[in-house]
Amino acid sequence: MAEESDLEKTEPASERRLEKAREEGNVARSRELTTFVMLGTASAGLWFTSGLLSESMNGSLRHGLQFDRASAFDPAHMLSQTGLMALQTLMAIGPLFAMMMVAAVAAPLMLGGWMFSGAAVAPKFSKLNPLSGIARMFSAQSLAELFKALAKSALIGGVAWWVIKGDIEAMMALMAQPAHYALPHAMVLVAKHCALIAATLFLVALVDVPFQLWSYYRKLRMSREDLRQEHKESEGDPHIKAQIRRQQQQIAKRRMMSEVPKADIVLTNPTHFAVALKYQDSGMRAPRVVAKGTDLVAARIRELAKEHNVAILEAPPLTRSLYKHTRLGDEIPAGLYTAVAEVLAWVYQLRRWKSEGGDAPRTPTDVQVPEELEYTVKAA
Repeated sequence: MAEESDLEKTEPASERRLEKAREEGNVARSRELTTFVMLGTASAGLWFTSGLLSESMNGSLRHGLQFDRASAFDPAHMLSQTGLMALQTLMAIGPLFAMMMVAAVAAPLMLGGWMFSGAAVAPKFSKLNPLSGIARMFSAQSLAELFKALAKSALIGGVAWWVIKGDIEAMMALMAQPAHYALPHAMVLVAKHCALIAATLFLVALVDVPFQLWSYYRKLRMSREDLRQEHKESEGDPHIKAQIRRQQQQIAKRRMMSEVPKADIVLTNPTHFAVALKYQDSGMRAPRVVAKGTDLVAARIRELAKEHNVAILEAPPLTRSLYKHTRLGDEIPAGLYTAVAEVLAWVYQLRRWKSEGGDAPRTPTDVQVPEELEYTVKAA
């Protein structure tokens, strides 16, 4: 049961899934909303430009139908007149066409927003498979779209019939009216009919937009396994990350161990902790921690110190304090300057004694650490 629930797509799409869908050109769209916006824009455009449009078309017709006998037998003149009439008509309907183009671009943006994706227009040879095409034609989604188209056509056709039926007498009366009066009246009737049909499309879009949004997000739903896989891809496989961390730790440990032979002194707890210090007059304001560790790492630090004749001193409080309050490469805290200075003084005296002889220096046995820097390890 747990495996089945993991494979069921019950989880909402993640932000990454939605962004990936947008990159592929997959966004929510409503053709009914686009149709409503374009038809509504056409109705408004006809309503506001009916006077100008009818006047321009009336002038074009009057100018085109007036000619003398010589012009009637001149093909060149007829062609020029036809071109002039076409240009005047194009200029008259140009504003309406511009409004329709803006509506055609703006309508899809109302739902899915602005998007440009080459993947949406890239050729897909899988669409050329006739079997897949037949399967899509008889799929549940195609049947649902067919019934929706039939219902929409019946609704809009019924409304259009009802609207035109009410104005059939006014439309017939246009034939008996003068052209300069009939054209603007016809424009008003067309705008009125388009507006009423657009109102019907508004009701259709009001139902279709929520449905398209619901269908879009439903198709992008994810299973729990999808979410886990996406998390792995974005954050990285935890097993691989753990392996990388182990490798990094091993590299850091080898680098740290290579610094032990160069240290001036190794401080011990004596067994659980070990800290190696190094100091140079040039380039260092204070001694630095070049290696530190506990248990097995501490034992390895001590072994390397013995192999390379690095001084080793048991100073439990100072060792624990340095281990607690410093990281690799850090300078020692200011509060430990005095204690470390006492230890380094012993190291320099020990080197001089080994090279020149004389009395052996006294080994520090009670190195004091400030109370605020003490680190006490609780017994298990």
